[in-house]
Order: sequence, then C-alpha cells, then structure tokens
Amino acid sequence: MDQTAIACRGKCHFCPECLGFGCIAELPGMGGIRENRNFQLNCAAWDALPAEADTELPLIRLAPITGAVENAGYFEERRFYHDLIQGASEGGAALSIGDGCPDDKLKYGIEAAASAGKKAAVFIKPYGNDKIRERMEWSSGIAEVTGVDIDSYNIVTMRNLVRLERKTPGMLRELKAASSVPFAVKGVFTGEDIETIREVKPDIVVVSNHGGRVENREGSTAEFLAGNYRELRRYVGEIWIDGGIRKPRDLRAAAVFGVSQVLIGRPFITALLRGGPAGVARYVRELLRAGAQGSLQGYGKKSGGGRNYR
Repeated sequence: MDQTAIACRGKCHFCPECLGFGCIAELPGMGGIRENRNFQLNCAAWDALPAEADTELPLIRLAPITGAVENAGYFEERRFYHDLIQGASEGGAALSIGDGCPDDKLKYGIEAAASAGKKAAVFIKPYGNDKIRERMEWSSGIAEVTGVDIDSYNIVTMRNLVRLERKTPGMLRELKAASSVPFAVKGVFTGEDIETIREVKPDIVVVSNHGGRVENREGSTAEFLAGNYRELRRYVGEIWIDGGIRKPRDLRAAAVFGVSQVLIGRPFITALLRGGPAGVARYVRELLRAGAQGSLQGYGKKSGGGRNYR
C-alpha cells in the first residue's frame, strides 16, 4: 500500500469481496439506501443468470464517480479524479466522468481526462436543460458519449444542494438533438423508464439503479436486464449496465443479455485507496486477464462507444 492509500483509507472497509455488507447505509460514504438492500441484490443477482464461456466480453468502463472526499474519504477532491482516471486508463478501461455539487467536480473530471489524453463518457445530473447544455459544452473536448443520469433527481446526497428534475421524454429528445456525440440515458430501472426509452430512442441505454444509492423500487439491475433486454434493444443502439459486476462470470452473463459495455464503480475506488493509480491499473488488468482466460474470443470486440446510431 503506498502513501496515497494510507492517507485516504477512511471510507472503505476493504471487505474480501465488495458485496454490500461492510458499509451498511453509509451515505455519504460507499453504502446505499435501505441498509444497502439494492447494493447487495445487484451483486448477488449475477450468479442467478446464465453465462457462456465462449462469448465476446463487454468492454469495461469506469463508472462516473464524484464526491471523492465526502463519499470515498479521499484526501483531496481534484487529485482523486486525476489518480483514478490515470489508473483506469493505464489499465485499459474506458472512462466515464460525472458531475456533482459544486461544479468543480465535473471540471476536475474534464481536466483529468484531458490530461490523460483520453475521451470519456460524460454523465450529467438532471438539471434544467439549459444547464445540461452548458455542461455538454464544457466537456465537448473530451466527450465520446454524453448522457443524462435520469434517476439522480432522487439521489440522497444531492437532494438539498441543487435543483434537479424528473426528465420527460420531450426534454431528453431535446438534449439528444443537441448532442454532437452519441447520447445516453442512464438510470433505467422501471417500467416507466422503458416507456421513456421507447419515446426517446437514445443511442445508448444504461441500466442502472445508481449502485443502490437512489430511492426507487427494490431489485437488481441484473434481473431488470434479463427481463427487459429484448424490448430495450428495439429502441437503442447499445445496452450498457452497472451494478454489482465483480468477476469475469458477471461479464459473461451480461453479454448473454446483449450488453456491450459494463460500468464498474466501487471496486475502482477500493483499488485506488489500496494502491493509488498503480493499484487501479493492476485491478483492471487482472480483471481483463481473468476474463480473457474464460473466453475464447477475448475482450471488448463488441464495443462501439464512439459510434453514432442515428
């Protein structure tokens, strides 16, 4: 463990497996709502889905993560984004950045991606559309995908800080038209969300319950994917997913249900706290290596994050 890790180990319990049992209800922190119920379900549900050994694995992408000091216990907000993106990039993962309050969190992520010479998927909270378009402009130099986190209007840690809103299909269509790169809708987890996707027809849908950190129905992203992927793929170019993906078998299970990219969050944070940027790169390489050993066709051949499906 390097000096960076020693300085900022506060909010991860370093469980043998990150399955939602060490940080119960720690919000702010790395836990979730309802005593981590959806966090735990996300992790457990992948084992119930079929997986095929001989399959093309989804591309691994760093999930959008903000609130480094508040949620991860990192020693400095700006440094977190640079260290995390450096490690993920060096390990071979695709990148995402998110926004938060204050706006510096998004600006640090943009700065870190630019410093690494990389593009990223940029996920923006559901502010008013004028504010979202402003953020799309800020990130235009590094964005390979722009998305709206539609479930974040209900996120506990931002509820009293900024004005967020439930997005209608019309609002999302307006943002899709304004985007110069593929447009994603993230936070799809209910029947109502599927109706929104049917009307918007985004380039990418991200099945997500925000890692069990937003107030919505009980359940896992894996079971939602298995029950709805056929309908979703009628309306979108790609299906991405996050929530509880921990091992190569989870990647193969996601591939069975049409997923082209998976977003992983908490294990990246743990790797950073344990070993700094080098620890993140090592985590990604080990996951990729283990995945490739279980697949005759290797890693990442399906992905088209930069494609435009319009």
